[in-house]
Amino acid sequence: MLFPLLLLIFANCFMTLAWYGHLKFLPHDAPLWHAILLSWVIALFEYSLMIPATRLLAQQDWAVGQMKITQEVVTLLVFIPFMLLMFKQPFKLDYIWAGLCLLGCVYFVFRSQ
Repeated sequence: MLFPLLLLIFANCFMTLAWYGHLKFLPHDAPLWHAILLSWVIALFEYSLMIPATRLLAQQDWAVGQMKITQEVVTLLVFIPFMLLMFKQPFKLDYIWAGLCLLGCVYFVFRSQ
């Protein structure tokens, strides 16, 4: 079970970079198509990790809802450090509350297992 979760983490790193990296690494006056092309190239790596991760979890009898909620938790765990370190955004206590709400989601989605 650890390997698919690691794939999810790395996939999320690539997807977060694909979604927001152009804001950091491309000049603001760069054409939109540059940002789109850069993002799609990075997203290819995300898909190359995400698809095997979800297939492995499905083989372990995870429900689609369980995979999605797990993905959302991983997204939050990846995005907060990305936002704090790469974009120098201030930390807010609201991120903790959001994480706790997601833990509630995890509880309800996995409790019947």
